[in-house]
Amino acid sequence: MNRIHGDRTRAAERDQDRTSRMEAFVRVVNAGSFSAAARAMKLTPSAVSKLVSRIENHFGVRLVDRSTRQFRLTPEGELYYNRCLKIVAEIEEAERAVAEFTSEPRGRLSVNATMGIGIHRIAPLIPEFLSRYPQIELDLSLSDHLVDLVEKQAEVAIRVGPLEDSTLVARKICDSRRVIVASPDYLARHGVPRHPEDLLSHNCLTYNMRATLNEWPFLIDGTFRKVAVSGTVRGDSGETLRHMALAGAGIARLGWFQVGQNVREGRLVPLLEEYHAGELQGVYAVFFGMRHTSVRVKCFVNFLVEKLGREQPWLAAEYAMPVAA
Repeated sequence: MNRIHGDRTRAAERDQDRTSRMEAFVRVVNAGSFSAAARAMKLTPSAVSKLVSRIENHFGVRLVDRSTRQFRLTPEGELYYNRCLKIVAEIEEAERAVAEFTSEPRGRLSVNATMGIGIHRIAPLIPEFLSRYPQIELDLSLSDHLVDLVEKQAEVAIRVGPLEDSTLVARKICDSRRVIVASPDYLARHGVPRHPEDLLSHNCLTYNMRATLNEWPFLIDGTFRKVAVSGTVRGDSGETLRHMALAGAGIARLGWFQVGQNVREGRLVPLLEEYHAGELQGVYAVFFGMRHTSVRVKCFVNFLVEKLGREQPWLAAEYAMPVAA
């Protein structure tokens, strides 16, 4: 592995050296003399002359006729100069294009987010973001499954909860709070759970992804405990469970950013708030290392922090919620 890496490094150095020699040769011809080119390149005339000599030695031909006072290219030099001129011009154009592209946010931005946050918090902000950065094309994918950024060709992902160790950079946007809810219709038919253990006799809406998501934490008599809930309906996203809770299918534990509006409308009722464990889950933007992070990713993450980070509108305690009868 080290040998392969070393071979690649040496090949890259050779390419860079070759490009430098081409640029030096073009500068010499354009300047009309070694001394003029040396001044432009901030080198000595002898150093520039050596660069040209290395090219001549490589090909085994003379490119510049040094036998006369007048600077003159040989036929081989004319051919090499014309080809180098095109290559150097293309390199300069490529560098200029990249510099212009990265100086202002533009291009396609691929974002992956969980269903709940994507629908209820990010999507409503998209028009303002695109109005601020009109040259960005946003590609938004929503999924509650943990995705690989490389596999999905995503530049940034919005994730909730503890993050796995990785080489990616994570920036916290805000905190989220979960709340247990059910529809008034379900509670009228099945009764209101008064204690966390009452959930064992209720139909709880659970995830079919990770079993730990179905272990609901509570603070009971000052002790942190988890209750493993179950039910007849399972789903693969918080949004699926929210819709089923609204339909009266059972009790769900979801982020306040998903159900807050439904609670304020009276369509869902918070339960067991007196046993809430008080835990908050961080909401993070996850992306590749800061050193080569694109301007569009930085702008998008900064925008989310600006719009969602300060006020933290997702905390259920900030709202007056109806109490279950």
